[in-house]
Amino acid sequence: MELDQLIEKVTDELMKEVKKTRDATPVSSSAEAGVGIPPQAPQALQVPQAPQVLPEPRAPQVPKATYSSQELAGFIDHTLLKPDATREQIARLCEEAKEYGFASVCVNPANASLASSLLEGTPVKVCTVIGFPLGANTSVTKAMETRDAIVNGASEVDMVINIGALKSGDHNQVMTDIEAVVDAARGKALVKAILETALLTDEEKVKGCLLAKLAGADFVKTSTGFGPGGATVEDIRLMRKAVGPDMGVKASGGIRDYEAMRRMVEAGANRIGASAGVKIVKEAIESKSM
Repeated sequence: MELDQLIEKVTDELMKEVKKTRDATPVSSSAEAGVGIPPQAPQALQVPQAPQVLPEPRAPQVPKATYSSQELAGFIDHTLLKPDATREQIARLCEEAKEYGFASVCVNPANASLASSLLEGTPVKVCTVIGFPLGANTSVTKAMETRDAIVNGASEVDMVINIGALKSGDHNQVMTDIEAVVDAARGKALVKAILETALLTDEEKVKGCLLAKLAGADFVKTSTGFGPGGATVEDIRLMRKAVGPDMGVKASGGIRDYEAMRRMVEAGANRIGASAGVKIVKEAIESKSM
């Protein structure tokens, strides 16, 4: 079966399942209720995935009822992607990551080498961004960025997919673009494919997830934080259903407190991108002491 036929077939079948679940599940009046897909939604249709020899994600795959503050910190990519970030701010970000035990620091490529030197000898990873924030670079450029980032100490890369190609229905271009980064990172870094969900329909979100899985990415991620919207519970549930239980889902964009993070994890996220990591962990500790 050709790629276009496969993607359309799987998307149609998955969206039919989603519609049935939505129709059968009462939706809360709360804005956070999402589309009514329960966290334990039926497993996604199986899509072949290229084998990789890569480090396992630190965060648990399956949400549980409660987590310690240390476990919660292991979900978080402590993030500073502002264009005016100073060396002093990057140093503070790394110190906080070491103190609280965050999964990684996520910084712009120009700051990857500095972060790597500051985190040397610690379990905190260096994550950087590729094709950021538009995803409109060529695949060759994204692959070169990835190799350079790895040389500079990154062991996780969050790449923005070709959003325009996805919306144009050019599935081959989307998958080839992700594959270029996966091939450049293979065995050296985890790859998270950023969909920029606020720009996509539900069907396009599902297709993006399926193409990322076929291309061999390790995670799908909601947002850059520079688009028109961030992570929603609705999107996390849909993305988790699309990729199944064995692929990572990263919620990013607008997650500023413990309650927001808790909802994302319950919906199926096993990594969180946030600049408010310290605040989130402190709120988690306070909530358990009350």
